[in-house]
Amino acid sequence: MATLQKIRDRFGILVAIFIGVSLLSFIVITGNNSIFSSVSKKLEVARINGKSISIRYYQAKIDSLTQIFKMSGNQDIDAETAKKIRDQVWEELVREYVLAPEYKALGIAVSSDELFDLINGDNPHPIVRQLFTDPSTGYFDRNAMLNFFKQMKGEQKEYWLYFEKQIVTERKISKLLTAISKGLYPTDFQARQIYLEDNRKASFQYLSQLIDVVPDSAVHVSRRDLEAYYKKHKDNYKQEAARRIEYVTFEVVPSAADKQAALDWITKIKPEFEQAENPEEFVNLNSDVPYIDRHYAYGELTPDTLNDIIFNAEPGFVYGPYLENETYKLARLISFNMLPDSVHARHILIAFKQNRTKEQTKHEADSILNLIKKGTDFSFLAMTLSDDKGSARLGGDLGWFTEGTMVKPFSDACFFGKKGDLLIVETRFGYHVVEILDQSKKEKKAAVAFLQRKIEPSSTTYNAIYSQASRFAGMNDTYEKFLASVKKEGLDKHVAVVGKNDESIPGLESPRPLIRAAFRTEKGHIILDASNQAVFELGDRFVVAYVADVKEDGYAPLDEVEQDVRANVIREKKADALVASLEEKLTGVTTLDQLAEKINGRIREASDITFNSFTIPGAGIEPALNAVAYVWPKDKLTPPVKGLNAVYVVNITAITEPDEKNDFGLEKMRLRTEYITRTNYEAYEALKKHAKIEDERSKFF
Repeated sequence: MATLQKIRDRFGILVAIFIGVSLLSFIVITGNNSIFSSVSKKLEVARINGKSISIRYYQAKIDSLTQIFKMSGNQDIDAETAKKIRDQVWEELVREYVLAPEYKALGIAVSSDELFDLINGDNPHPIVRQLFTDPSTGYFDRNAMLNFFKQMKGEQKEYWLYFEKQIVTERKISKLLTAISKGLYPTDFQARQIYLEDNRKASFQYLSQLIDVVPDSAVHVSRRDLEAYYKKHKDNYKQEAARRIEYVTFEVVPSAADKQAALDWITKIKPEFEQAENPEEFVNLNSDVPYIDRHYAYGELTPDTLNDIIFNAEPGFVYGPYLENETYKLARLISFNMLPDSVHARHILIAFKQNRTKEQTKHEADSILNLIKKGTDFSFLAMTLSDDKGSARLGGDLGWFTEGTMVKPFSDACFFGKKGDLLIVETRFGYHVVEILDQSKKEKKAAVAFLQRKIEPSSTTYNAIYSQASRFAGMNDTYEKFLASVKKEGLDKHVAVVGKNDESIPGLESPRPLIRAAFRTEKGHIILDASNQAVFELGDRFVVAYVADVKEDGYAPLDEVEQDVRANVIREKKADALVASLEEKLTGVTTLDQLAEKINGRIREASDITFNSFTIPGAGIEPALNAVAYVWPKDKLTPPVKGLNAVYVVNITAITEPDEKNDFGLEKMRLRTEYITRTNYEAYEALKKHAKIEDERSKFF
């Protein structure tokens, strides 16, 4: 079981290592395709590469991975972890059905002999090495691995098979990437062109006329112009499904009656608290906040006035009730003690283990204490015997720590003891041989028990606010009525644009049910949940929401993006007008100086510009000027060149040619490395883009 615990402890590290082995490597769990043969469209969570995936199959994968997470010691799966598991399973499925045809076409597989070698060969897989490497020495322990396999059963076997699948998956992905990258090789021509683009330098002068100097009113834009531009640049208007929702919230806050009820409760219980023989236990049984076991120095209590009250009182004194942070409190002074703020100590831990009794553990700790008292070096014993391997490397030294940092029995022993004490302390971890090396100056501190009653909304308040939200929804069942009501009542209207798989909306707690419902709702309608209720309870708020706009996967219609298209068409037409004007002025002109005089322009200069220069001095980012600098001959005016911000006329004044005797070997090596790096990501992205992926998870989660 020790090895299983080690696997559990390293679960997160192992996943990270697995992902790091290949830039493409996400966990893939192989499934049975036959289950997809007759899946109802209604229960279909996705379709990938023509394969239908049912919600039952997807959920089974989620349940399987959730169980693995629980085996790693994470018994409580919160909402965030559950989402991560769902997303990880989704990535697994996408990769499985995108890459499976490629494996088949290329004959990629992992044989049993190959898998054996990956686990038990001379160079085991990184996952295996990490699992069975002794953290204290850093050496791979093959005997520990073999012993684990001999004793493996039940949960251990299930856990190991999970990691074995990851090894197989990573190996297949690695083979695929290698096969693809082997087919990519830079030619001499490519290396030469890249070399020239990086090293051919041109200096030039240029004149520019900003596009915006032409007024918008100087150009005419027709519907045909808009349609032509939209068709040519349609990819710029690709969009994912989204909903713009508008909503109002009704916050559930305590009423005056709720505040009075909290005050009445704490006032009534005060006599019992004053008489309680065990105030710590009384707090844990009755308070909204458990007892905090610590001591307070003067100035650490809040509010500030409480410090004078407590430090001038006698043990047993109860102050309050008083209001702090929407909570009524009673403070009972338990005791005063002279304690340090921090302690410097070292220890040797003899941990509780299955192969020895508690008495044997205590006896071993006593023996170590006796050795220390007889003169054996504490640091040596800690390094060789302590089960706390972290501090053992430091001779057991824990450094300086404050009260409450360590487990309570250990902390109490160090803070209530004195410098130089050697003692044995029992905690839930085992027996500690402790030496108090030093303490800060001791000062008077107070142990205080706080009985607290939070002011929270009652069921009456909750129902009243829910009724208010329900009334609003009932009277405003359309978007138009909603807008009118918001204006009439002066309500705060909130707006959010959400994607179908989004998990958050600023200001709302766990809004996933609202987002999912929005994608079942038509434009202009009130959003209803699965039970046809219009009021969503999200944290401490009730929300009533409406779908104000709908965007579907694909291309935004021209009417929706007309404003942007029109602005771009106007810009192009203004640039064309400037080009025509400059062409006319270039007639009979042979130098930039002559043109500058005609247009009253300023000549600017740029030096050592390459094809790959990022910016042009005085012009900014203008790829058209980079291209002109690379291809245009020296001492010849260019025709007007349309850029992003202006129209230019250029004269190349100097060209520095690179040494073409270079064999471009280094450039070829760089390109080869770049191809391999890009393959790890772009190959898969290309395959994924080619596979038609229909993601319907938002209907279910």
